[in-house]
Amino acid sequence: MQGRYIATLATHNAFGSIHLAAVWFLWDGSSFLVSTYSTSRKARNVLAHPQASIMIDVRKAGAERGLCASGPAEMLSGEESRQINLRVHQRYMSEAAMADQRVGPVMNELADVTFRIKPTSWVSWDMRLLDAQVFSGLLGSTPGYLLPLDT
Repeated sequence: MQGRYIATLATHNAFGSIHLAAVWFLWDGSSFLVSTYSTSRKARNVLAHPQASIMIDVRKAGAERGLCASGPAEMLSGEESRQINLRVHQRYMSEAAMADQRVGPVMNELADVTFRIKPTSWVSWDMRLLDAQVFSGLLGSTPGYLLPLDT
């Protein structure tokens, strides 16, 4: 989890549907840490149903890969949350942005809670392996077989 990716967080809405949100995250070796706002729908959902899934993927034609992890979600607040959220923000924002009084302090003030998601199940995929095993590498090596993805 060393790369800087945007993850997709899934939480349960009150009436059974799934709420999806793009999020910044940090992996601490055993949990995903997600910086967010206590007034957000995802925060309300986690309070009501403390389970979540997170998906991180790389979208490069012929080399798509990713993982999805699911498990209990705990909401942290106070100083512990503030310190974690600062680390999350520093992972995605430059030193200049963090130092800019119009950006860094505002982000740190808005993001007042953190989700800690401890995965109990994992699913991963790698299109490169599928290509090698099923198509003998044709999809990744033959120009024009796969159309470029929009970024």
